[in-house]
Amino acid sequence: MQHKPATTRVKIHDLIQTRWSPRAIDPDKDVSHDDLTALLEAARWAPSCFNDQPWRYIVCVKSKDETSWQQALTCLAEKNQLWAKNAPVLMLSIAMDNFNHNGKPNRWAMYDTGAASVSLCFQATALGMVVHQMGGFNAEKARDLFKLPSDCTPMSMIAVGYQADIDVLDDDFKEAELAERSRASLDQRFYFGQWGLGME
Repeated sequence: MQHKPATTRVKIHDLIQTRWSPRAIDPDKDVSHDDLTALLEAARWAPSCFNDQPWRYIVCVKSKDETSWQQALTCLAEKNQLWAKNAPVLMLSIAMDNFNHNGKPNRWAMYDTGAASVSLCFQATALGMVVHQMGGFNAEKARDLFKLPSDCTPMSMIAVGYQADIDVLDDDFKEAELAERSRASLDQRFYFGQWGLGME
């Protein structure tokens, strides 16, 4: 198993430091009902503008409903299918375009849906699971297969499971799985007082 804690300037919480997005997922280990419920509860309690909770998730559990799980898999880009086929759970995250309370456009819906998804990721890390979010999927196909309403935006496909040994991956993915994690420096992404002014 690969353990790749983030290299940080100061100590951060273990859940944040150890969370990453492996592709090596154990095809033989299911996610329990209680653990799956915990992930969804974590997402449910994310913050949102006006407490509107604009997120929706289609949850496809292979052991319970292989048809919906297979539909989710076919929405993925071909390269993602090669490894996500091992995930016991595939989810589609969706942002509703309009506010519930007044029907007006909610420009924060995507932001809030992302907050729900990262809450789900941290809960998974706390439970010893792994999550890998994917932008590489056919949103229109997902919209059709899952009968989504017109007033929403499919955001990401999410693979959930337990980490496996790297040998479950095709050779094309092994190098990325073993590569060191990296991020831009704080000064390149976080500004103080005005654009471009980094931390002292």
